[in-house]
This record gives sequence, C-alpha cells and structure tokens, in this order.
Amino acid sequence: MSGAIDLDGRVAVVTGSGRGLGRAYALALAGAGASVVVNDIDADAAAETAALVEQAGGKAAVEVAAVGSGEAADALVARAVDSFGRLDVMCTNAGVLRDRVLWKLTDEDFDLVVATHLRGTFTCARAAAVRMREQGEGGRLILVGSPAGQRGNFGQTAYAAAKAGIVAFARTWALELARAEVTVNAIVPTAWTEMTATIPVYEPLVERVAAGEPLPRQVRQAHAIGMPADSAALVVYLASAASAEVTGQAIGIGGDRLSMWSHSEEVAAAFKDGGWTPEEIAANWSATVGPFTQGYGIELPPLELDGEGEA
Repeated sequence: MSGAIDLDGRVAVVTGSGRGLGRAYALALAGAGASVVVNDIDADAAAETAALVEQAGGKAAVEVAAVGSGEAADALVARAVDSFGRLDVMCTNAGVLRDRVLWKLTDEDFDLVVATHLRGTFTCARAAAVRMREQGEGGRLILVGSPAGQRGNFGQTAYAAAKAGIVAFARTWALELARAEVTVNAIVPTAWTEMTATIPVYEPLVERVAAGEPLPRQVRQAHAIGMPADSAALVVYLASAASAEVTGQAIGIGGDRLSMWSHSEEVAAAFKDGGWTPEEIAANWSATVGPFTQGYGIELPPLELDGEGEA
C-alpha cells in the first residue's frame, strides 16, 4: 500500500481518552482525518483532549460518562451521530486498575474492574454494532486487551480475566459481524505510562524519561515499551480501509515492536481407548502431554543499561 491512510469523513468514539493511551488514540485518529468523540469520567481531562484535537485542526465532541452501563454506551453512540452524523469506529479503551493478590481482592474491586473493562467493552461494542448494521456501510470495533490477559500477571486477577475475555469477544464478534462488514480486532498495547514507571525494572529510566530522553532501543524492542503515541499507529490502521481483511485477531504494538498473538489451541493430545483413569494419567503424563506444559506470567528480559549508547 502506498500513500497516507485517510480517515476523512469517518467518525470514531474512543472511550477513556482523557489521557494516556486513549488520548494518543484520539489524537492519531483525528490526525488521520477522523472526527472523534472523546470520552472520560474526568470532564477536565476529556475537554483537554478535545482541545488538543481541535488545536491540531481536527473535530471533536465530548461525552463524559463512566462506561459499563447500556445507557452510557447508547449515549456515546448518540453523541457521535448527533455531532457528526454517523459512527464508523468504536475503540473501547476505558479501564481501571485495582491490583490485589487473590486473597486480598475484594468483591467491590473485582466488580469495578470487570464492569469497566469487560462489561464496558460489551455494552459499547453492542451499541456500536447496532448503529453500524443500521448504517449498512461496515465499521470497525477496536477492542483493547493487555499482555496480562494473554499471559496472566501477579496481582491482577480481575484485570487479567477481563482482558482475556475481551480477546474472546473479538474472535466471537468477528464471526457474528462478518456479514455486516464490521471487523473486530483486539489490540495488545504496551507503553510508558505512570503505571509502567512504577515497575522496579524501569526505575533507572524514570528520570531519563521525565527529562525528555528517548527510551533505549532494548526497551523499545525487547520490552515493546515506547511512548503512548507509538501504539496509536495500529489503531489508525485498523480504523482504515487498508485493514478490511483483518478481523478476529489479537495484535500487539509498543515501542518499535508490532506482533501477532496466537489463538489458544491444543499443543498436544494423547488417546486411550475407553478413556483415562487418574492412575493412567499419572503413569503416562511424562510420555504424553506433560512435556508440552505452557509458561505463564509476563516475562521480560533483563535490562542492561550500563554504557548503552544507542537510544
């Protein structure tokens, strides 16, 4: 493909776009020509993002709401239609963290995380799908996953579960919306944020980033950590006509790294006529499926920053 991606005439909703990755997505979509509905629970942050869009020559509307309820999702779609006449892209970025190990995680914290990430993605995608099917011109659902949902992560019971469910949404809805020419993909972004800066391995980089220094190449590639704007290119691509054949995928983006996550599938199987007893599983484990056990948890290579000269 040659030439710049052009989203002129397209209308996008980006939930949780008052700051961070969501703001980067909204600005990038607007920069490619789309009109954008900015959503956040923080009215000031949403207004600031909208102002940045307009200062750059784009068009923005604001809908202040906490995602999760059907009413909030319907209001987001209505804001897009009332302000710009249509809806073409729904990017479900809004989220919240309540990190606790299993035995310390409260019902209230679990419910909040799941309601925001999982239910919020469901209700916003449902409202968008209804509108896109009515328009009859296709559309794009861009769901936001996480490495925690793909691999699991210590202290993130609710978050990892919700993000894993979001990828399952993408694969299911890609089937259901194919006839309507609505593509559905999950992105798995990684970026330098306030949360990333608290991870111990990155402590040596905090002052450097605050001073405006670029992240080292090792971080941008091996760790797939760049600034939020680095992850926005994938959103613009998936919002465009160029991605019309891409659906049902989980796609990673961060720093210099673009990746494709595999679907869950069987990696080994063994058979015994009449089925297995517990004793037979134990006796045959090492000779059948045992060697194929899978890793879990997010694993990062160690950083070697001393004397590094290449950014």
